Amino acid sequence: MSDAQKREVWRRWKEGQSLSEIGRALGKVPGSIHGVVAANGGFVPSQRKRADTTLSLREREEISRGLARDESFRQIAARLTRAPSTISREVGRNGGREHYRAARADERAWGTARRPKPCLLQRNPRLRDVVAGKLAEDWSPEQIAGWLARRYSPGEAMYVSHETIYRSLFIQARGVLKKELAHHLRRRRTMRRAKKASTAGQQRGQIRDAVSIRQRPAEVADRAIPGAWEGDLITGANNSHIATLVERHSRYVVLVRVPGKDTTSVVTCLTRQVKRLPTELMTSLTWDRGTEMADHNRFTIATNVKVFFCDPKSPWQRGSNENTNGLLRQYFPKGADLSSYTQTALDVIARKLNTRPRKTLGYETPSDRLNATVASTG
Repeated sequence: MSDAQKREVWRRWKEGQSLSEIGRALGKVPGSIHGVVAANGGFVPSQRKRADTTLSLREREEISRGLARDESFRQIAARLTRAPSTISREVGRNGGREHYRAARADERAWGTARRPKPCLLQRNPRLRDVVAGKLAEDWSPEQIAGWLARRYSPGEAMYVSHETIYRSLFIQARGVLKKELAHHLRRRRTMRRAKKASTAGQQRGQIRDAVSIRQRPAEVADRAIPGAWEGDLITGANNSHIATLVERHSRYVVLVRVPGKDTTSVVTCLTRQVKRLPTELMTSLTWDRGTEMADHNRFTIATNVKVFFCDPKSPWQRGSNENTNGLLRQYFPKGADLSSYTQTALDVIARKLNTRPRKTLGYETPSDRLNATVASTG
């Protein structure tokens, strides 16, 4: 990824866009975006700037042209209003008169100018030990920062902001706080999110106009009539996902390739796939509280399929889907990159599962059960 693309990644991340949204904008898979962001703990790196006193690329090009004309250092310095010693040192450390090149000299200067400053916790071992001890006791960084401000006087230099603590935890290159201390945080995040990050796809349970599973028609519960489906996402490496749909009556499986976990991507792909099914074959869809279905109203308008949501932390309310996801791990082992599977490949895997006898169906296959039911009702 080029420097320009990385700058665009950080600009969009700072605006609160998700990894999937950034990936689509740049034509990259979410995993590659995650690699860039995770390397700095989700913190937007500060913009590097040249000091006003350093030579610019334009000045170095002028030096190069002056050397080509066989001018003296004093002549070049006078034209640039610089000290002759500045020009002499610049040329000397970059190959001398014969080998000086402006672009190469500028690149070298830009590289050698990196002087990472030690952070506050690195400079203050006493403060670092206190912070590490409180983290080990399951205190949050904000609690630690507030307690330090009350416990110590300003003259003791024992104050640190909660953001600095997060930086030292998430940016392991600092080498200040052990990575294991991050496990004591309430949320198991490894990156800091922008304050104005959109909630879509980031939090669970925040779904507008969600219809509870308790309002689902009674005939759905007894599995007597086909058309009621359950859905979920299975997750792989590099933030990759596949949507799984299971028909409750026959356990028939449909797999849907999704480019990201955001609700726009998931709903768009589900809509396209569901429209390929016969109209009477899907009347309802039960999903968990993941906000990848936050845009469920658009899905319902496009497909005429009602969406119901499970209670929080109640995966058993989608038992058929949970069981099927377990069976699918035979084909999608944990840790596999799911983005490498095409829709055609997913259709092949779904066909394998749908033509395997199932004990719960009396060793009938899901395809045979569904076809028989559709034939009897059609």
